[in-house]
Amino acid sequence: MRPERLDEMVGQTHLLSAGKPLARAIAEDRVPSMILWGPPGTGKTTLARLLSQTARAEFVPFSAVLGGLPELRVLIAAAEERRSYRGLGTILFVDEIHRFNRGQQDAFLPHVEAGTITLVGATTENPSFAVNAAILSRTRVFRLESLSVTDLELLLRRALREPKAGLAPLELELDEEALEAMADAARGDARRALGLLESAIALLEPGQKRVDLELIQRSSDERTLLFDKSGDQHYDVISALIKSLRGSDPDAAIYWAMRLLEAGEDPLFVLRRLVIFASEDIGNADPRALGIALDADSAFRRLGMPEGMYPISQACLYLACAPKSNACMVAWKSAQAAVQQRGALEVPKKLRNGATRLMRAEGYGDGYRYPHDLPGHFVPEETYLPDALLGQHFYEPSDQGVERAIAERLARLRAAGQAKT
Repeated sequence: MRPERLDEMVGQTHLLSAGKPLARAIAEDRVPSMILWGPPGTGKTTLARLLSQTARAEFVPFSAVLGGLPELRVLIAAAEERRSYRGLGTILFVDEIHRFNRGQQDAFLPHVEAGTITLVGATTENPSFAVNAAILSRTRVFRLESLSVTDLELLLRRALREPKAGLAPLELELDEEALEAMADAARGDARRALGLLESAIALLEPGQKRVDLELIQRSSDERTLLFDKSGDQHYDVISALIKSLRGSDPDAAIYWAMRLLEAGEDPLFVLRRLVIFASEDIGNADPRALGIALDADSAFRRLGMPEGMYPISQACLYLACAPKSNACMVAWKSAQAAVQQRGALEVPKKLRNGATRLMRAEGYGDGYRYPHDLPGHFVPEETYLPDALLGQHFYEPSDQGVERAIAERLARLRAAGQAKT
């Protein structure tokens, strides 16, 4: 059922509609080297094959999983001969180009620059991370989108009525509910949609011609979610979880957490992210948050699955509902910047430890006053920063949760001259 012409492709109208950059390049016969980036089953290989037809070039497939540099050299030599003696270009299609390491990817560069090949790489990974900068600078990146339910329904109907490559000879009827269920279950993947249809047809009784919803449900295996744990969507879902927690949306937070876990993510990874979040995005606005995240991690290690889902869920929901503050992160980054900019400023002698007679003779510890000896357990008009940083404030508590009280107390202390310059 692979399309034989560009106008038969389903989906990707943002690339192939009239006037779009890729459509214009095809129409003007100036197909560039490119990276096709998108989820499985969205037409990357099909598009590469069809490009070779429109560009009047030889389509040469090459798998980054199965092939190596020796095979690549043979393909390049053939492309050079094809170009020199027949005036014919070569579209070298490299499936899963991200599987090559950076050094191996460099092997394509001179041949792309010389025009020996038009490189079309396909990847499910974000090219920014998976493809080296030299390749990216010499190619266009086109993002293929998951097929819509409407696209997949069109594809399934076409498969049923296609007389040559499709299922028209079986004269089957397909219920609308069954069609919608298959298109939805395929999750944007054309291959999966066609596989679901084949699985359902395999369960038909002799003489049975109707494919209904019950048959689809019997043939469909449990949905395998959602992403390769090393892939781009993995990081998208993590990002969605953190942003939902930061946005104080417990419903979205627990949904994205379950997306991760149902896809087979290591629960300890999720818990690690919750511990980081508790300190980075809540901090002293609710000091209990870090303890709750750590307790959830400890409880999970004791309970395992499935009972460990309780502490994970509890921590996730608590962190989403807690008041938010990034003042701790701002404080340490600000202090770190001061250290990097000013270097190793001298420790004031009053703050040094006069552990030996010589140190005391040098004035170490002179003038230091013990806060617990004074009312309020602090020393008015005392300073603790190096002289070059006196008066600089790294920590500015927010007005959220417990930090509101911290801010009020700190303001009183600073006003009393504890940080007096």
